[in-house]
Amino acid sequence: MAHQTVRTWDADLVPSPAGRTDRPDPGCPVETALAAITGRWTTLVLRDLMHGPLTYSALRASLPQISDKVLTERLAVLRDRGLVRRDRRPGFPSQVTYALTDAGEQLRPLLIELYRTGERLLRR
Repeated sequence: MAHQTVRTWDADLVPSPAGRTDRPDPGCPVETALAAITGRWTTLVLRDLMHGPLTYSALRASLPQISDKVLTERLAVLRDRGLVRRDRRPGFPSQVTYALTDAGEQLRPLLIELYRTGERLLRR
């Protein structure tokens, strides 16, 4: 007869059954949050959009080291994830701005806590 271990779940770390998995699962809330911010430059683009809508050129100016290719890719991925919206105003020339969606705004506490945790780890 095989020995079975009864697992107890930390209610703060895993408050719902969605996270009670023994392998990475895209339905796990932690995996979902991490997938939302994955990718080089992604957190910096999100950080800058936390202050309000920006044009492409304003984003580019705020992140002078990012290439046009990478910024375009990051904005497309964030749009696909439902975190950023692209708004185009009619007229000549038309103006395009990028802004966080409600889902994108919900990442603010996560980014703040990641920053604070990173600071603590750097001081070790």
